[in-house]
Amino acid sequence: MTIEKFEDIVAWQKARALSTLIYGLFRDNKDFKFKDQIQSAAVSISSNIAEGFERKGDKEFGHFLYIAKGSSAEVRSLLYLAMDLKYISEADFQKCVSLASETSKILSGFIRSL
Repeated sequence: MTIEKFEDIVAWQKARALSTLIYGLFRDNKDFKFKDQIQSAAVSISSNIAEGFERKGDKEFGHFLYIAKGSSAEVRSLLYLAMDLKYISEADFQKCVSLASETSKILSGFIRSL
């Protein structure tokens, strides 16, 4: 399958779903610094995939995919804190961590293929 636009990239699709989930879970959270941090990290995943793809070079694309992978790890780390602080339930934690981990694995495979 040829990827013609960043929206075709499965990792971008998963990252988009993760961002939407994160925004929904933390919409009413009053810890604004935390909320901004986790939302920014989540958005960074899909944004870096899109930006790297549009640059049209494998080396640069790979660099942006690594940044996206790092942002995925940041989201997972913040999710642990969110659960510890009782900002989210364990079920919501599992759902988000699973999606973030899946996205990270897809990114790893994509990086290897470049």
